[in-house]
Amino acid sequence: MRGAMRKAVLSSLKGATLIELLVTIIITGIILTVAFRIYLVQQKGWIVQSQVSDMQHSARVAIRELTHRIRMAGYGLPDGVEAITPKNANPDTITIAFCSTPACNATMEVAMSLPSSNLVCTGHDVSCFSDSQWAYIYDPNAKSGEFFYITHVETLSSYIEHTTMNLSKAYPEGSSIIKMEQSKYYVDNTTNPNSPCLMIKQLGSNPIIYVTSIEDLQFVYILADGSTSNQPASPDLIRQVGITLTARTERKDLQFEGDYRRRVLSSKVNVRNLGLSK
Repeated sequence: MRGAMRKAVLSSLKGATLIELLVTIIITGIILTVAFRIYLVQQKGWIVQSQVSDMQHSARVAIRELTHRIRMAGYGLPDGVEAITPKNANPDTITIAFCSTPACNATMEVAMSLPSSNLVCTGHDVSCFSDSQWAYIYDPNAKSGEFFYITHVETLSSYIEHTTMNLSKAYPEGSSIIKMEQSKYYVDNTTNPNSPCLMIKQLGSNPIIYVTSIEDLQFVYILADGSTSNQPASPDLIRQVGITLTARTERKDLQFEGDYRRRVLSSKVNVRNLGLSK
């Protein structure tokens, strides 16, 4: 009798333990499922926020670079060099030129005998120029010039070689050699349509990515008479440049109508070196 009662009690205890274990497993599963869903939501939010932060950073960097370059446009340029070369497209393109700072220039003291001759600048410091660099030569009599590629600079003798390319003519005594910066900015949305970039192409170099996540770039030019133009007839008429730049996230946000998140930044830059009498 006692043995039968003991077996019944043990059986009852074992049954209760299994039920409790099953309930515990179910509750734990529910808690883990809820926690995992919360984690996924937070993870998606973090990814979106990270992309938005990267996009905003790219937009600010691009605006800052364009503002600085446009403000410098035309600084120290001789006649015949366009300070701003606009191209009204979709997106727009802009090419900006100005003399380097600190100034780097020298004067030819000996006329070239041939378009291939060295540029002799006796008595002038040419150490600011360097091998494998582009520079500009300017004839003050003809008020024109051209870019050329420096192959070697002889600082002791004060002459500059350009052995890989002849100039278009033999430049006279008194011509100037000037170190310039010329940069072209445009949006590349064709190489990888899923990742449009703001590109920069500097004189004599291949284009490189300046910042990613830039989808569109538009310019408007405010002229001396107060009118606006997308394609001004002359850079000397420009007094202010309006920039409108559109950045977008790297990926689409499925919770944001399945589209990219975008930010539009605008800025106006006074062009202080154009329209000045030379």
